[in-house]
Amino acid sequence: MACAISILMKDLADELALVDVMEDKLKGETMDLQQGSLFLRTPKIVSNPVDILTYVSWKLSGFPKNLVIGSGCNLDSAWFCYLMGERLGVHPLSCHSWILWEHRHSSVPVWSGVNVPGVTLKNLHPELETDGDKGHWKEVHKQVVDSAYEVIKLKGYTSWAIGLSVAGLAESIMKNLKRVHPISAMIKGPYGIKDNVFLSVPCVLAKNGISDVVKVTLTPEEEARLKNSADTLW
Repeated sequence: MACAISILMKDLADELALVDVMEDKLKGETMDLQQGSLFLRTPKIVSNPVDILTYVSWKLSGFPKNLVIGSGCNLDSAWFCYLMGERLGVHPLSCHSWILWEHRHSSVPVWSGVNVPGVTLKNLHPELETDGDKGHWKEVHKQVVDSAYEVIKLKGYTSWAIGLSVAGLAESIMKNLKRVHPISAMIKGPYGIKDNVFLSVPCVLAKNGISDVVKVTLTPEEEARLKNSADTLW
């Protein structure tokens, strides 16, 4: 519901489709939104496991692959930038970093690409991704993976962060912003994957869905972990 509220508050759609297995609860939520819609200016599917359900949506819909996306690692990457910014003492928007592949479980931080404009983290800390990593940088990724479970433990569920994340994706589409998002997309081909697998890769998102897939330069280890993610889902 946080996704629906966020999209409505950003005035991104004239119509909003809600899908839930609990029909009565869904009807109640819809009525609640309808009653409150006069105070706002006023087809997305958001669920988990996102990569698998994006594949299912693609297969059932018959839509071209560029029109079917999942929220993927969009939120993971944003939280990663936030935590890295805290560690480096800079604003999160000045820290460029990606978390890619499978959402949560076998996600991969692209350490080779982490940078504050002009300076890569790997240059500052050559021991990164080795047993000699005194900064314990891998703990940052662990925090990202565990964050949703921590929020669920404390408040019972996650909502606002993913809601705002999805609203941001909708905004890129509706306003044709051509922003790059790490979202779940069909990656057969660009990264040497031979199966019809949906995983998070940087994509240019515009009015017609995915207009381009950004080919990130990876280390051999990162490529191996990509293949592992693809094999896990396939």
